[in-house]
Amino acid sequence: MYDYVLKTFMRVTVVAAIIWKDDRFLITQRFDDVHLPGLWEFPGGKVERGETLEGALQREILEELGVTIRVGEEFFRVAHDYPTKSVQLHFFSCSILSGEPRPIEVADLRWVDAQELDRFEFPAADAALIAKLRTINNRAKTRTERSDS
Repeated sequence: MYDYVLKTFMRVTVVAAIIWKDDRFLITQRFDDVHLPGLWEFPGGKVERGETLEGALQREILEELGVTIRVGEEFFRVAHDYPTKSVQLHFFSCSILSGEPRPIEVADLRWVDAQELDRFEFPAADAALIAKLRTINNRAKTRTERSDS
């Protein structure tokens, strides 16, 4: 007789903000008592029933950082399976409308550029996004160097 173990696989829709300030963007650190403890990420969170992606992102950023944001275009989307859950991540380009970010519901926050991302440990689901950010940054840097010549 075979014993089958059925995994209960939770599916979660998550939104995250790439909050730009000049050529830098904001990253936040997760608390030690949550899923993926201590890792760095782009701020955001779960979409609740009845919320739009943009509305959920505005709510999460206000709760986590105490700022209101303008949600722009979706910058990147990725699905990723963890051992106990599957996440559909939606990353949006955002800008701050009012307030100064404070670590209210995050352990820490930093303004970084794409070249600094290697100094921080991110969830596996963010790898493709980070690669895209580096590519964009490298292209912009190359254009700047060409125009300076």
